[in-house]
Amino acid sequence: MTDKSNNKRIIKQTAKNEKAKPVMASGIPSASEASYEQVKKEHRFYFNIVKRRYLWFAISLLILIPCIISIIVQGLNFGIDFKGGSLFNIKFDQAVTQENITKALDSAGISGQVQLSDGNTVALIRTTVLSDEQRTSMINALQEGAGTFDLAKVQEDTVGPAIGAELRRGALYSLTLATILILLYITVRFRSVYAFPAVLGLLHDVVIVIGVFSIFQWQVDAPFIAAILTVFGYSINDTVVIYDRIRENERRLKKRDSFEDMVDKSVWQTMGRSIKTSATVFIALLCIYLLGGESTKVFALAMLIGVVVGAYSSIFIVSQLVVQIKIWLGGDKVKKAA
Repeated sequence: MTDKSNNKRIIKQTAKNEKAKPVMASGIPSASEASYEQVKKEHRFYFNIVKRRYLWFAISLLILIPCIISIIVQGLNFGIDFKGGSLFNIKFDQAVTQENITKALDSAGISGQVQLSDGNTVALIRTTVLSDEQRTSMINALQEGAGTFDLAKVQEDTVGPAIGAELRRGALYSLTLATILILLYITVRFRSVYAFPAVLGLLHDVVIVIGVFSIFQWQVDAPFIAAILTVFGYSINDTVVIYDRIRENERRLKKRDSFEDMVDKSVWQTMGRSIKTSATVFIALLCIYLLGGESTKVFALAMLIGVVVGAYSSIFIVSQLVVQIKIWLGGDKVKKAA
């Protein structure tokens, strides 16, 4: 009887252990249970990201330094929304397209914002302040390339900047408040050692986007501010996903294990998700940039740069800064346990 009771207890305990052990449908241990060696074998192009962190830091510095210099020296090429200009209200004799109007403006050497209404027969064209010669050149180009209209009925007004100093301050305050709230969120959800790298990653992405626009002197209008705020919010997404996996693996970290290896494992476990998410967003933005018209190009271009830089910083910068800070704070202990 005693042997039968022991056997029953062993069987029950074994069944309980098997039930408690998380497995995937294929019978392979779940991602949280996979060993570092298993993760290495799962990725065909595996290489140790953490051990090369100084290389990633150097690459970022090589990009950041010219961006910062350009922002300080050249500044941004502010468009009509920032500087003001002229507003033309033109009623065409027939329906026109935004593309034809934009091409006509380009042929006259004039850049502007175009908005159609009233069945695409009325065009609101916003340009910089034009000289008499430029105005004549624009009118002729529109009549030849876009459509005919009664010159006597063209309404022209001088308008001030749509984005004044107050709105620019508001955008700056928004970024500052968002930074503080993200610091608090990461500190509460994870720990303070994770918060500082996350914010540095956000600033890294925003500075590069602004810097690239400054280097190439691409015109900056109202959609650019929206893009910067969107990049700021989007960029933290991948970082939180990687942080979640690091925290999950850190709980299982044993004293003999390396914190660096654990972070490397966590990054690779989330690599597929990060790349696929960024790639789908990139494709959508590329379509908007190529096919969406002039009014969406600035927003789409800034977001394209932000998505690429954000994916890079989440994988190669932010998580590596966590490791580096851990080493500075914990010294040799980091290599044994977190």
